[in-house]
Amino acid sequence: MRVVVVSGIWPPDVGGPASHAPALAAALLEAGHDVEVVTTADAPPARRPYPVRWVSRAARPPLRHVAVVREIVRAARGADCVYATTMVRRTALGAALARRPLVVKLVADEAYERAVRTHHYSGTLEDFQRVPGGLRIRFLRTTRTAALRRARTILVPSAYLRDLAIGWGLRPGRVTVVPNPAPELPALAGRDEARALLHVEGFTLAAAGRLTPQKALGDALEALAQVEDVSLLVAGDGPERGALERRAQELGLSPRVRLLGARPRDEVLLIFRAADAAILTSAWENLPHSVLEALAVGTPVIATAVGGVPEVVRDGVNGLLVPPGDVGELARAIRRVSSDGALLAALAAEATGSVEELTEPRILRRIVQAIEQAEG
Repeated sequence: MRVVVVSGIWPPDVGGPASHAPALAAALLEAGHDVEVVTTADAPPARRPYPVRWVSRAARPPLRHVAVVREIVRAARGADCVYATTMVRRTALGAALARRPLVVKLVADEAYERAVRTHHYSGTLEDFQRVPGGLRIRFLRTTRTAALRRARTILVPSAYLRDLAIGWGLRPGRVTVVPNPAPELPALAGRDEARALLHVEGFTLAAAGRLTPQKALGDALEALAQVEDVSLLVAGDGPERGALERRAQELGLSPRVRLLGARPRDEVLLIFRAADAAILTSAWENLPHSVLEALAVGTPVIATAVGGVPEVVRDGVNGLLVPPGDVGELARAIRRVSSDGALLAALAAEATGSVEELTEPRILRRIVQAIEQAEG
């Protein structure tokens, strides 16, 4: 069969979809299928063993959105199935116009994220599901759900998100949990060598991801200010970077906090290998790739108990869980693992094994099978 894979970001972009989409394309090729990709980019993407259609991000949003739909329709007319990992509304419209079946990888409540980003809502994800909302919020919810109803199969990375999606009125039989994959590890340096390469000394935490308000990384800075002799490495970039750098300086943390900017996945894995523990401070999440990356390299995780995170991070087993927004509890968790070597060793010993059932080839095979079943 021929499959169109749609992703809003693509290498060299950094982020979950930019890692997932090429990996899935490779898995589809290995399974004997033809692949075509539709994405947006700042410059022409590198050549691949399959066509990559791209729309320039330089175009204004209305024109860019129309161009994306047009490219999806053009690609889908010769395809058997369309798979969307982002840009779900545009993909649903394109698949409908081309009269092709649609499979969606749903990773978040996009209506909620847009409402927060545009300052139409400031509460929690859970509360957002219950509040009536104004015209803008109702529009986002209606179009989100209408697009998802077009899909024959909706894959979600956590039981938490599945429950949310069913609450929107989606048919339970079409919503299936397929966790995000733990990465296949490249030939990584050992922990001591990784620390030497990155000039890491003393107890060190690591975080990775796009620096947005959702990640609430400022909470990590506030907690670090309460704990002595602990450093933080941050791999990622985004709109909050400047504010985080200023806050680190205000708190006197500049010598202990290094914002490294965007890094390719192999470097992120090396950073997690060098760290004593990973940290996730998100206000809301589904199942972030950074948690799986840290555990895969044997690094325990201190994380907020949000979304699907507790489905992978087990408190006191392979990490510690704290309430979101509670800087005091976060500081206590950091102090606990940094001062108790036996606890840290026990958590680290369980880390890799806790995600061994989520290896990328296994997860990708499940997604390929879902796409194959949607054909026709």
